[in-house]
Amino acid sequence: MAGRWRRYSYAEQKSYFRRLRIILTWLLVFFVIYSAVSGLFVSNHVLETKTMEPGLAEGDRVLFSSYAVTHLFYDRELPVKRGQIVLVDHGAEEKRGVFKTVFDAALRFCTLQRISLFEREDTLFVKRVIGLPGDTVSMQNFVVRVKPAADNYEYTEFELSEDDYIPRVPQVSLYWDETLPFSGSMEPKILAEGEFFVLSDDRSVTNDSRTWGPVSAVSIAGRALLRYWPLTRFGSP
Repeated sequence: MAGRWRRYSYAEQKSYFRRLRIILTWLLVFFVIYSAVSGLFVSNHVLETKTMEPGLAEGDRVLFSSYAVTHLFYDRELPVKRGQIVLVDHGAEEKRGVFKTVFDAALRFCTLQRISLFEREDTLFVKRVIGLPGDTVSMQNFVVRVKPAADNYEYTEFELSEDDYIPRVPQVSLYWDETLPFSGSMEPKILAEGEFFVLSDDRSVTNDSRTWGPVSAVSIAGRALLRYWPLTRFGSP
């Protein structure tokens, strides 16, 4: 009986609310840290298409570094290299700001990534960087040739890439019109300052810089760091 009434004592209630405050404080700290990290430093993305096969498959989950801090606080060149896989965000031209970016991360955390302020899933694409600002890029038989800005010679995309990859080259009819976006041929394009040329590893009918044109630096949201799922293919993407 004494134990029953102890629960209603002032000391016991004070102790209970103290424990509750500690729990809520730790939850708030975890929430703030998660929101800051996921909003400004790293992000994860689930591939919902086959456009990056054979390197990345549909359903793969990839961890990306985030260039949010670079875009928000610094006016300098992105640390992007040819051959790297990046996350392209076509909604990034929208002015977001630090607090809105962090709040979006918090909202996605509370809704298990189902709700975002920016409707991210409609604007996010995983692509490979082929050309950097100042490069001249062209394509023949689905293979890109690149002439760097400070070079007199052009090279295949593989000679300039620091990452090894094998694009999926489709077989097309001899009567395919080479003026079409996915014909496998493309006239030389010179990339302006702050422009990047990105392609899918699957060079068939998939949207990339062949249809969009070059993407701006602000549209590159991050670089692929790690494929963490499925576990059988865990490692560098």
